Formats: sequence, C-alpha cells, structure tokens
Amino acid sequence: MSGCKAMADSSTPKTTAVDAMRQVALPADLCLDHFQPQQPFAVALSGGADSTALLLACAQQWPGQVRAVHIHHGLQSAADSFARHCEQLCAGLEVPLVVHAVNAKHAAGESPEDAARQARYAALAQVLQSHWGGLVQDLALAQHADDQVETVLLALSRGAGLPGMSAMPERLARHGLVIHRPWLQVPGSALRAWLTQMQVPWVEDPSNADTHFTRNKIRHQLLPVLQQAFPAFRQTFARSARHAAQAQTLLRELAEQDLQQAGHPPVIAQLQSLSQARQANLLRHWLTQRGVQVSTRQLDALQLQIQACTTRGHQIDIKVGEGFVRRSGAVLDWYNL
Repeated sequence: MSGCKAMADSSTPKTTAVDAMRQVALPADLCLDHFQPQQPFAVALSGGADSTALLLACAQQWPGQVRAVHIHHGLQSAADSFARHCEQLCAGLEVPLVVHAVNAKHAAGESPEDAARQARYAALAQVLQSHWGGLVQDLALAQHADDQVETVLLALSRGAGLPGMSAMPERLARHGLVIHRPWLQVPGSALRAWLTQMQVPWVEDPSNADTHFTRNKIRHQLLPVLQQAFPAFRQTFARSARHAAQAQTLLRELAEQDLQQAGHPPVIAQLQSLSQARQANLLRHWLTQRGVQVSTRQLDALQLQIQACTTRGHQIDIKVGEGFVRRSGAVLDWYNL
C-alpha cells in the first residue's frame, strides 16, 4: 500500500492485527491502567505508528468499547492511502471507524501546522457529537513523550510563559469533549518497537521528514543531540512541564480572586493597588476570559497607561488582540471593533 511501512520481513508470514494482539501482550512501559476513559470512547487515528499503537492497545484492553476517527486533510497525494490503511486496520480489529474530510488549507500569514491542528480538533469534536448516538464523549490522542518535549522547546523558542511551558495536559475538556493523552510519559521509539514486534504496518507521513517545519527540525536535528547530552531529557522535560502547569493553576486561581476584588470590568484604582506582576496576571486572565490573546508588548503598554492614569481626563486606548482596551469612567473595558 502506498504510504505504508510494513515492518515484517517479506519472508515472514503476515500477521493480522487481531492475531498480533492475541500473541503479544502490551509491554509494561505502555500500560494503560492509569487511563480511565468513559466508555465507549474514541481514538484519533491518523494511521501513523503512534495512533496505530494506541488503537491496538485500547482495543486489546477494552474490546468492543473503542471507536476510531480518521481526519482526512487532503493536503497531500498520499492522504487517500492513509484513509484506506485506517479502514483496513479497523476492519481487522472490528472497531467502528468514521473517516471525516476537512479543508485544512491555511490562510495567508497563518501557520500550516496551526491551521491543520485547529481543523483537526474541530472535526474530531464534530464527528463525536454527530455519530454513535452521542454516547462517545471521551477522545484518546496518541501524543507521547517526544511530542511533549517538542512542545516545550517550541514554547521556549517563542518566549512563552507558564501556559506554553506547561505543554500538553494528560486530560482536558475542549470543544465539548474530554481529551486524554495517556502516553505522554512514553517515548515514541517504544511504540514503534511494539508494532515491529507484532509485525503490524503503519503509514509514514512524508511531511514528517520536512525540516522546513519547526517541529520536524526539532525532532530530527535537536532531539538526537539532547539524547546524547541528557539521556533522561524526556522525563525531566515532562517533570518541568508538570511543575509549570501547577504554577499556572495557582496563578489562575490568584487572578480569579483578584478579579473578583477588582470587579468585572476591573476598576482602575483596584488595578493600581496591585504589584506589577500581580496586575499583569489579572489582566491576562481577564482578557483571556473575554477570548482575547494579549501579547507581551501590548500588556506592557497597557500597564504603563494604567500606572499613568492619575487624573480624570487621562484616556486609555490600547490595541489588544482584535480590539481595544479603553477607559470608561473608573473602569477598563475591552471593545471588539
């Protein structure tokens, strides 16, 4: 099959996915005992090694309770073969599959990776909400320890704060779904080794080798260097991400308390009574609640104006996100124009 990578020697009798599951138990390092989804649940299946391994493991542990969703991006000629591979795999496992086509082309100035990711998440939510009688609300993703490291490094390269450094959570609610990532502690090599042992094929996305994409550049050029210098980097990066997530939770709780004191929208005098760090934390939280992403430059400019606001006639009018933060009497408010 075009786009498929068969890991068995050609002289070895082919093993079906079902036979392989019965013959080879799930290794201890891939254990899913900590993963407790509401059943039935779905697995996002690209056909690559990671999602193929996750589907096999879930079908082995929860027979009859697993569904699969394949998002057909249509961005490359091999996309049809990816879908066919997923159909054959799910047929062999007797796992219900939905193949859903999306338009993942990016707009001018938009990251192709971000556009594809946003289209994928929206499509996954749409499929789960419209199929299987609304019974499926939990979705498992096959992102693993290498993906987590890449996410942390991308966040650091962009100067991200704690939310970015927190990387991907093991569990979160999004688009009306409960999303699980049960293998964030597992290196990708362990998943491929298990599939190789079972002689189960997977598809290789040609774009994964394109180092024009920053994530691929990290994967192919930086991770091997980290492996040589810091062999335990996957575990230590994951631990740092968890620490960042815990710290961000505390900051969010503090921001909520401060916002209740400052009011909705916040009173300028109340903002001025806070330290600069605490004020910035509150402002980010308030704007995020409004669906506004504020840059560091915009936040710095806004805080300077708040500090300078000592007379009734002082006006505040700062571009933030797609709108403006403006003074309205004693309070600040955000206006989408």
